[in-house]
Amino acid sequence: MEMIVASAIGVLTASGIYLILRLRAFPVILGMAMLSYAVNVFLFATGRLAVNAPPILNKYADVAYSDPLPQALVLTAIVISFGMTAVLVMIALGAYLEADNDKIDMTDDAPENASEQKGRGA
Repeated sequence: MEMIVASAIGVLTASGIYLILRLRAFPVILGMAMLSYAVNVFLFATGRLAVNAPPILNKYADVAYSDPLPQALVLTAIVISFGMTAVLVMIALGAYLEADNDKIDMTDDAPENASEQKGRGA
């Protein structure tokens, strides 16, 4: 079971990094979501992977229990990542509507020699 969870975390992380490097708004948002899912699964796995184990310690019985703290952390992280994904979608939508393009790059669309462009009166 640990191998399946570790493989799932690796696949989510790899696909998230790949999507972040795509330089388009929507794949970057999906990549961030994939990375947050990978972190959530990792945090959940830190609380010991136990099947049918109660999250509360019983002082009268010597029974294995799962740690409730990682479960609470994951629940909080899911809510925060959902809110941040909604904010990123709205920012990307606004940028797309303003620029008519969803490409994410740092290059300028101006000509190489801007002073030459100004000299012609354009």
